[in-house]
Amino acid sequence: MNPSPFRIRKVAVLGAGVMGAQIAAHLTNADVETLLFDLPAKEGPKSGIAIKAIAGLAKLSPAPLAESGRGNAITPANYDEHLEWLRGCDLIIEAIAERLDWKLDLYKKIAPYVSDSAFVASNTSGLSINALAEALPAAMRPRFSGIHFFNPPRYMHLVELIPDRSTDPTLLAGLEAFLTTTLGKGVVYAKDTPNFIGNRIGVFSILATMHHTEQFKLGFDAVDALTGPAIGRPKSATYRTSDVVGLDTMAHVIKTMDDTLPNDPWHRYFKAPAWLSALIEKGALGQKTGAGFFRKAGKEIQVLDLGQQDYRPASQGASEEVAKILALRNPAEKFAALRASADAQAQFLWAMFRDLFHYTAFHLADIADSARHVDLAIRWGYGWKLGPFETWQASGWKEIAGWIAEDIKAGKAMSDVPLPAWVSDGREGVHGKDGSWSPSLGRNLPRPDAPVYRRQLFPDPLLGESLDTGTTVWENEGVRLWHQGDDIGIVSFKTKMNTINDAVLDGLQHCIGLAEQQFRGLVIWQSGEPFSAGADLKGALSQLQQGQITEFDAMVANFQATSMRIKYSLVPVVAAVRGMAFGGGCEFQMHSARTVAALESYIGLVEAGVGLLPAGGGLKEVALRAARSSIDGDPFNAIKKMFETIAMGKVSGSALEAKQLGLLRADDVIVFNSFELLHVAKQVARSMAECGWRPPLPARDITVAGDVGTASLKMMLVNMLEGRFISEHDFEVGSRIADTLCGGAIERGSQVDEAWLLDLERKHFVALAQMEKTQQRIAHTMSTGKPLRN
Repeated sequence: MNPSPFRIRKVAVLGAGVMGAQIAAHLTNADVETLLFDLPAKEGPKSGIAIKAIAGLAKLSPAPLAESGRGNAITPANYDEHLEWLRGCDLIIEAIAERLDWKLDLYKKIAPYVSDSAFVASNTSGLSINALAEALPAAMRPRFSGIHFFNPPRYMHLVELIPDRSTDPTLLAGLEAFLTTTLGKGVVYAKDTPNFIGNRIGVFSILATMHHTEQFKLGFDAVDALTGPAIGRPKSATYRTSDVVGLDTMAHVIKTMDDTLPNDPWHRYFKAPAWLSALIEKGALGQKTGAGFFRKAGKEIQVLDLGQQDYRPASQGASEEVAKILALRNPAEKFAALRASADAQAQFLWAMFRDLFHYTAFHLADIADSARHVDLAIRWGYGWKLGPFETWQASGWKEIAGWIAEDIKAGKAMSDVPLPAWVSDGREGVHGKDGSWSPSLGRNLPRPDAPVYRRQLFPDPLLGESLDTGTTVWENEGVRLWHQGDDIGIVSFKTKMNTINDAVLDGLQHCIGLAEQQFRGLVIWQSGEPFSAGADLKGALSQLQQGQITEFDAMVANFQATSMRIKYSLVPVVAAVRGMAFGGGCEFQMHSARTVAALESYIGLVEAGVGLLPAGGGLKEVALRAARSSIDGDPFNAIKKMFETIAMGKVSGSALEAKQLGLLRADDVIVFNSFELLHVAKQVARSMAECGWRPPLPARDITVAGDVGTASLKMMLVNMLEGRFISEHDFEVGSRIADTLCGGAIERGSQVDEAWLLDLERKHFVALAQMEKTQQRIAHTMSTGKPLRN
């Protein structure tokens, strides 16, 4: 008989600081009943600290709450009055300050109230889990571990799990499944060493960067230009990231490494540089104080210049030689060129990578079970495209290992300890088809095969791994129809940003026809984000500029025909959305039988931003839904709410918010882990087929708000125009959106069919597209990526 599953209904978070409150917020996003505890307040309500923290969630950016108002579901509590509530909790997450003595005192306080089945976890970023476990009664230790969320908890994929010596592996596996599916996280197991994996390697990388910044006398702005997207890392790079984190926080983390890793061969570098300490003493702590390594003076971004001891305009970038090297496509050639160059920036980059590779290889056996855990921790926790081992392997493992050894021998490396013997045992890297290298086991360790990971049909791949890409049924230049050996077809776009052009439109219609013959359902799924950035504006603008209006009108009609083909398919078409679903992408999912959306889906009918209106059936679908939802037969109130969303080009901040905006349906499915998206979408399609799916009957009785409704919406626009909130062209676009949503110049309460509304969409879309200001907006958006309000 299988053991009963580890179920989590209610969670208590202890500590209402920045991390604790945001962990509580994300639990609430996932519909987990959550209590937020803190010390009793000295004045006012005893739970005042937690109450204030919950209220503060709505003010944070990026938003910890995926839907406004969700904070009301968090129950505030305090340790004086509410410890009894812990008895009903299945999981207790301690998230108080990083003080071992405070944590131990709290554990002693709560121990009598923790149920025999509850799991207790500490959200520590580096304290010893075994030392914390010693404060718990012996009976509780099998139900205790470290659980390290990265900040901000809603958005950062990484969670480190750190078992202690007594942790029950079955319970830990249950917690891992909860974190993975319910909260959407990527779980990495770390050993109980200071700073675990992510911060141990990530902070060392920052320290090495700081050391070599001084060594090669580079400006902070130049270093950020070199250590951001140019090498596959976030735009905030090194010093802007430090400003965002807070220089005092950075110094604290560095001191923790200094205090807890006295025997690390790189220990002498675990000190805050003098210039970092000087900034902290002056109160320049980064973004929260308005100045750190960078500051904003009016519209100008300035950077601290150590030579001048003052700020100057941030203007230094990559040198011409290094820019050419970084543009090389072959990573092996890139590293060889960096090492051979005499340019200070090139020498800096080589030295930074060399010491990172050296440190990570040396400590792999200490901190993680395999190289996989290290690379995923850095990618998920720090936003790098490739982890350190992946970067090394992609660039020529053997040659770089030889170069590192040469530099160690020559005294150029930050430490003189040799590389581990396994680095030079003839291997080509640490990742392969049979798994990732584990020094402690002396072999490659495959990916875990737990049931929760079987839901990830396309997990986040590591370099060297090969994923089954399925069997192709049919493809053209725009789409590919394929399957995984079962009864559900999958169609994926092949265009840049998954934009929609003629090949996608024609291909999608053809794929639906094939799905009706060969499959029980069809899923529209992309191998990566976005779902779709919308219509191909470049092709559309080209037609307009050449005066091909007839062809342009035909393209719009084909767009509408594709949406209707999705809606009236004889097999259920399920849209699997993650990332952006803009314009036509949003319209396709609106016409699908069901949408399965990842939590981090940003959905919107954004055509107004380029001087157009939704014409792929989006406005038609909004008018239809408004008519169907009206209780008294008058759709105007529902249309009014949607009108503002469409006219202002609003985009949802999450899939939950997309439901609030009416861009997703109430019964659409939301998935928290995007790597489970395809699995869930296929299951939904199969379930609908099992239930005898039939497309809806053609809608011929859509009650519209008519000319009266249009006039009311136009009055809103007039007020906005007079208040200078919108331009005259915005008024033109908004008026045409209003006319379409309300069914045109007909009486209020009239009934129309879908074709009527589609004709209105197309007529207004083609008219707007021919206007000079619309074409200016399209051209501006294409060249800058930003909207033009002309």
